[in-house]
Amino acid sequence: MTEQSVVHAPEFPEGLDWLNTESPLKMSDLKGKLVLLDFWTFC
Repeated sequence: MTEQSVVHAPEFPEGLDWLNTESPLKMSDLKGKLVLLDFWTFC
């Protein structure tokens, strides 16, 4: 059996632009949920 480490994600920085949300998200809003992040650029 291997020892597992807990990794805490940092909060999102202030001032980010959010799509399809009424307000900025916090990590506590996402706790216990499956989250899919899609990173894309304008190129």
